[in-house]
Amino acid sequence: MAEVKQDREQWIEWMLRIGRPVLEALAERKLKERMPVQAFTDDRSEYTYLEALGRLLTGMVPWFEITGLTGDEEKLRSGMAQLAREAIDAATDPSSPDVMNFAGGYQPIVDSAFLSHALVRAPHELLGKLEDRVKQNVVTCLKATRSRKPGYNNWLLFAAMTETALYLLGEDWDPMRIDYALKKHQEWYLGDGVYGDGPEFHWDYYNGFVIQPMLVDILRTVGPELPEWEQITTVVIRRAARHAAQQERLISPEGTFPPIGRSLAYRFGAFQLLSQAVLQGWLPSDIAPNQARCALTAVIRRMMEQPGTFDEGGWLRIGFCGDQEDIGEGYISTGSLYLCAAVFLPLGLKPEHPFWQGEADWTSKKAWSGQPFPIDKAQK
Repeated sequence: MAEVKQDREQWIEWMLRIGRPVLEALAERKLKERMPVQAFTDDRSEYTYLEALGRLLTGMVPWFEITGLTGDEEKLRSGMAQLAREAIDAATDPSSPDVMNFAGGYQPIVDSAFLSHALVRAPHELLGKLEDRVKQNVVTCLKATRSRKPGYNNWLLFAAMTETALYLLGEDWDPMRIDYALKKHQEWYLGDGVYGDGPEFHWDYYNGFVIQPMLVDILRTVGPELPEWEQITTVVIRRAARHAAQQERLISPEGTFPPIGRSLAYRFGAFQLLSQAVLQGWLPSDIAPNQARCALTAVIRRMMEQPGTFDEGGWLRIGFCGDQEDIGEGYISTGSLYLCAAVFLPLGLKPEHPFWQGEADWTSKKAWSGQPFPIDKAQK
């Protein structure tokens, strides 16, 4: 049991190493003063701070929602949740030096959605505990993104996720933006657990970074509002479970995975869907929860311990495994990198959950050590 406890403690330590600098700076309203902006284009400072906040929180917040913790972990949890609420205040208060850009350019469409996803994932500790003044500022900021049209690809889900948060906030929400995103993604489903990013297949990790996590959580939240949405919810989760199984098989015995496609600087955020499957209880039955934990731990450790992952001030550096500035696309900046926090969703499970109990080899580790492992089959 000592080793199991240490594993959970290690995950918390990793998550806080990533997230604490962002939330502490924002709570003091000094993020723009402290956070370096590593980028390839001059305009990224207009967007990078909202990127950091929304992407970080979308991964951290299930941990905030846990009740019944005690001791040191509860002190950490409650303290970080309070910092997160103060951070949202600082980001949306017009008088704050850290007020963020929701209204200019196209990038805020993306990161308003990640912030919205965090609110959807933490209806009690974030959305439910914000002061009315802060809630109204959040609403104003989210609605500001409606002035621009999202791209004809996974960006449709960003508009839909923002409307989903407005729905939970009790505001006027636009079912058409949600319906259009859902319908197009049903059209863009390519089979065997994979959606196109738009009409075409992209061999990258966007099914994990954005597409399937948002599809699932949008439908879990607003699905009951319309029979046709409710009807596809089970189908979408079934597809997501298949892709989560594929993700688990991508993790090598050494805790590596193929550097395929764009946005590799999001690091282990690629495995958000596998983490979400564990958190929400739809992990395929032939993958034991602790098996998924051991696989994910191997990946996180491999990347977190690589020299150059953080700068001297504790801020993430652009890279896939370490400091690799050249792998960042033009839209990548320091704030973008905090999507890696999406891997930590299982911290929303209590310590006694089977995910945290015992050790188990994952599929590739079994396969490459001569152990029996299940045959993989396409989903029809």
